[in-house]
This record gives sequence, C-alpha cells and structure tokens, in this order.
Amino acid sequence: MRIIETIGALQEHLGQCRDQGKTIALVPTMGGLHAGHLQLVDKAKTSADIVVASIFVNPTQFAPNEDLDKYPHSPEADKKGLVDRGADVLFLPSVQQIYPENQTSDYEVGEIAALLCGKSRPIHFDGVAQVVSRFFDIVEPDVAVFGEKDYQQLQIIKQLVKRQNRNISIASIEIARESDGLAMSTRNKYLSTSERMLAPHFNQALRQAKSNYESGMALDDLINKARESLGRPFELDYFEVLDANTLTQITTSSADVIIVSAVKLGITRLIDNIVFRRSNV
Repeated sequence: MRIIETIGALQEHLGQCRDQGKTIALVPTMGGLHAGHLQLVDKAKTSADIVVASIFVNPTQFAPNEDLDKYPHSPEADKKGLVDRGADVLFLPSVQQIYPENQTSDYEVGEIAALLCGKSRPIHFDGVAQVVSRFFDIVEPDVAVFGEKDYQQLQIIKQLVKRQNRNISIASIEIARESDGLAMSTRNKYLSTSERMLAPHFNQALRQAKSNYESGMALDDLINKARESLGRPFELDYFEVLDANTLTQITTSSADVIIVSAVKLGITRLIDNIVFRRSNV
C-alpha cells in the first residue's frame, strides 16, 4: 500500500493508473477505523481496480463545542487494517492541503441539512459536503463508498453528486454491527464500561419500533413508546419514522421506510437507523 501525503503526488500516481485503464474507488474516512470501515474497502475492491482510502479529520464539520481535538486517533492500527484489507493507496493530507488559502467550494447543502442531525448540528452537513466535494475534485474517483449508518449524510452526498453533475457512482454498505446489535462507530470508544452494556438498548428500541409499525400501530403511538423505552440514561435528540428516499413524512406512495434516531449516552452521541420496504405498497 502506498502512503501519499500531497495532492500532487496522489494525482500523479492516479494519472498513471488511469493511463493503464484502471478505475478508481474512494473510501473517505476520519480514521479510528473499525470493521465497518474495512467493509467499505471490501466493497470498493469489488467496484474498481484501485482503492484509495483517505484519513482526514475534517475541521469544517465540527462545531466549537464538539470533539475535533479529541477525535479517536489510531494511525498505526488504521494502516495495518488497510494493508490487511488490500487498499492500494492511503491518502493522508494535511489541513493545508485540503483547504489552501482562498480555496472555495460549493458546499451549501440546503433544506436536507436542517433535518434530523442537522437540527442539533447546524454546520455539520455543510462541512461534510465541503470536504467530500474537495476529495472528489482531488481524486476524481469512478466510485465512492459510504456506510448507511450516516444515512442522512449518504443522501446529501448523492444530492451533491447530482447537483454538481459529477460522473461518480455512489455505493453504500449496510450498517456494521457488534454482536449485540450496537452500530459500529469510532465514537463508541468514548463509552464507559457501564454505558457500553446499556448501549445495545438503542438498537433494540428501533427494532421494536419496526415491529410496532408492521403490526399497524399509529406512528404517534409508536414514536412515543420508543421515546419512553429509551428514557434514561439516553438523552434523546430525535426519533423519527420517515420516507427513506426523501427523509420526509410517509405518504401513501412511500415504498421504503426509515426508522432513524440519535441519542446521547453520557458524552457519546449515537446514531442508528433501520430501513425496510413497506409490505402494503
């Protein structure tokens, strides 16, 4: 695996790959890699000839009171994981490489950024779109691979590709979970031992809500029951049942449903979702 730190060196190498007729997949990450990230690499390897994984903790998607300075950092383990999984290139740019002076980008996301996670993290998705757009400019991938745990982010990136008229295929993989159902996340490292024991109840609440939905329970009752079941020690941000394709209210024509939620457990913010097809459509 090549480790490349500058844009010029990366573009020179990828240019040589393209001259050989090879396609390129991008797996952008912020490091602190877990098995879910490595599954993204697996997906990328089936989607293109060359897999570029990047590690860059993007400052523009963190609010001043968030964990930019404390975000989990495990460079040696990350490198080993990527080598073992068969990534071809690890791109490790500095902030100055990604955001040189006077560099501008189309990163105003619009209404979707104000929904769900965007209500409590108002700058987050504009920052995500900014850095993803920047990586697309640099790498010019044929395919980019993302996880479905950050479902709102995934929809925003799909919209970004369409809005910017980019010839990039967006691939995704299902949520990677621990054996007890907890969605894998770099921030799970923040959980204390007692919090980690409680954390699986979050996914259990979503699965119960799905069961209630499929049994015909009214949405308001379903959501209220889920909120009550989470209760303490979870601090609820939101719990919604929406059209999975639009992240708006379900209508008679909605084919796919998402049950999506965010909570805090101690200092740790957890997000999770379940997407499924309606049986009566």
